[in-house]
Amino acid sequence: MTKGRRPKSTMGKVIQGTFRKDRANPDEPKPKVGIPSPPDFLNADALQEWGRMSEKLYQLGMLAEIDRGIFAAYCQAFGRWAEAERLIKEKGFLVKTSNGNIIQSPIVGIANKAMKEMRDAASLMGIPATMRTKVHPIQPQSGEKTGFAKYQTN
Repeated sequence: MTKGRRPKSTMGKVIQGTFRKDRANPDEPKPKVGIPSPPDFLNADALQEWGRMSEKLYQLGMLAEIDRGIFAAYCQAFGRWAEAERLIKEKGFLVKTSNGNIIQSPIVGIANKAMKEMRDAASLMGIPATMRTKVHPIQPQSGEKTGFAKYQTN
């Protein structure tokens, strides 16, 4: 198995401004841009991130119904990271073992793992922070605009 750069979607190349028609895959699927409904297992922080990011990604033409799973993974990882960071803030970075030794809190490991999972999912969606300087917003496909508000429950 060879490793190398992950291929970028045509949409990712258009947004970055690196699209070349002669290198494009004419058979690449083009899912309709839209905001998928959030899964019911998202924690509160994840659901808030879903609402915050889904509209922004939709406006950039970077979110489709088919992205629900990977976007949910990003949001849930964000939720875990936020919860872990609050616990670190409350309890601190260090804990004392039963032997009296001071060690790094296991919560720090949870926060770091969640942060990595969040970055990995964002990268799979083509939205890492390094792309921001290259993003050229495009208009979503025509059709009925769906907003996140209809998925919120009170």
